[in-house]
Amino acid sequence: MAIQRQLTNERMSQIVAHNGTVYLAGQVGDDMSAGIEQQTRETLANIERLLDLAGTDKNHILSVTIYLKDINADFAGMNSVWDKWLPKGVAPARATVESKLCEPQILVELSVVAALP
Repeated sequence: MAIQRQLTNERMSQIVAHNGTVYLAGQVGDDMSAGIEQQTRETLANIERLLDLAGTDKNHILSVTIYLKDINADFAGMNSVWDKWLPKGVAPARATVESKLCEPQILVELSVVAALP
């Protein structure tokens, strides 16, 4: 099976699909002045949009890595949004880590791997 890339520039692709698996580049929200809950909502909306474009959805997420600027300050707020967004019974493998992100105002970034239905 060929590797399929979508929304590609010279540095990266937002979506890469291969052998029934979809990989998303790290996603962030749109309003970097917003708090953790709003940034998380926007990030999850971007993930849903990309998964749809790739031909899958959040019910098929296999793995998520969550990067938080400040895990002590933002873990609970991010989880409150995540818990409402994720359908029951489809929890993916997940890791949450504290990380220095590419812009100081970014509070959360998510990297997703999903299966194609």
